Amino acid sequence: MPIARSALTLRCATILAIVVIAALGLSLGRPVQAQLEVEPPQVLEEPVVREQPHTPVPWQDARLLAEVLEHIRREYVEHISDKELIEAAIRGMMADLDPHSAFLAPREFEDMRVSTTGEYSGVGIEVSLNNGVVSVVTPIENTPAARAGVLAGDVILAVDDVLVSMDNLNDTIERMRGKAGTSVKISIARSEAPEPLQFVLERAPVQVHSVRHRQLDGGIGYVRITHFSETTTVDVQEALEKLQSDQGALNGLVLDVRGNPGGVLEAAIGVADLFLDRGTIVSADGRAADARFEVEAQPGDMLDGAPIVVLVDRGSASASEIVAGALQDHRRAVLLGRQTYGKGSVQTVMRLSDGHAIKLTTSRYFTPAGTSIHGRGITPDVIVDEQQLAEQSQPEAPTAYGDVALDYELRLALDTLQQRKPDTIRQSRAQ
Repeated sequence: MPIARSALTLRCATILAIVVIAALGLSLGRPVQAQLEVEPPQVLEEPVVREQPHTPVPWQDARLLAEVLEHIRREYVEHISDKELIEAAIRGMMADLDPHSAFLAPREFEDMRVSTTGEYSGVGIEVSLNNGVVSVVTPIENTPAARAGVLAGDVILAVDDVLVSMDNLNDTIERMRGKAGTSVKISIARSEAPEPLQFVLERAPVQVHSVRHRQLDGGIGYVRITHFSETTTVDVQEALEKLQSDQGALNGLVLDVRGNPGGVLEAAIGVADLFLDRGTIVSADGRAADARFEVEAQPGDMLDGAPIVVLVDRGSASASEIVAGALQDHRRAVLLGRQTYGKGSVQTVMRLSDGHAIKLTTSRYFTPAGTSIHGRGITPDVIVDEQQLAEQSQPEAPTAYGDVALDYELRLALDTLQQRKPDTIRQSRAQ
């Protein structure tokens, strides 16, 4: 090999070794989390043995990356800048970790911050990458996607006739977002549809209002949470206060988290704490010290022990499962519906030096009983199967949720509450 080429290889290896070490040594500063502040987490006792976080990257691996970079720079059919190549390598590294970790461009980072606090412009679809397909976790209520009939479980095939990339979930999300008033075409596969479905949606401001409520007959309150944002705990508290001011103490509550993809961890903890007097809400374990914590409920139950039914389905994920798991394990609520999604991990968003960020899975969380629901979901106490729903002709559209005449699962929840006196369900610490 010529000396010049060897020198180039060495320089690339040195540069890439630095890049790789910086990318893998993810503790260069305090992470920025788009979440509410909570009390300092309690570190779990007897943590598992962990490898040292600053182990140097083997030079052989850095050299392999350098060799690939050099071949692309010298021989790829089109010119690609070093910046583009390095960003692509980082994206691939993050995407290969799990479906929920990602490398975020500055605009993507800002979009994430906005989505947790209020508003963004797009079509209103929450998506996830699993087993090589990009599927709809849920369409957000009152958005172009929900109004057009996009359903949880739909598989996104293409956006504006560009096939979805299996390696980059964020690219699909970015293409669905854009300036309000512009249109985007989405091709979707649905299990019962023989041919792909085509949706032409007009982008619009997506308002992140996560809570709505209504009074039902018999002194029963209904609260629906569509996702967990920074304001969700306060919004649920205000909804309960409004229901109680209208009719006095509630005889029961239906808490609806169907199609709720999750969101801010602290919001889920706060909502569960509204109904629990004591005991663990959630615990988590990870490699970093602040990824290991256990959160306890504070005294005070806004319903004073009145029975609760929590409605769940396959679109209930992450933060929704934290609430459902805590209330189920403490026997504070009856879960009714279908198996939940099964996302038992916590992601932390960490800002990098140049405006980029990484969204990194840092913890696995556990319900109060010590159960990990990751990849399995939570089984409801009262299971409603798809055949029952088909026989009752229940619409899948979230707009029907909360309407007693249209919502079969809500009617089942009301029947369940009718069968239980307020003193039937008692809190007990999960064993």
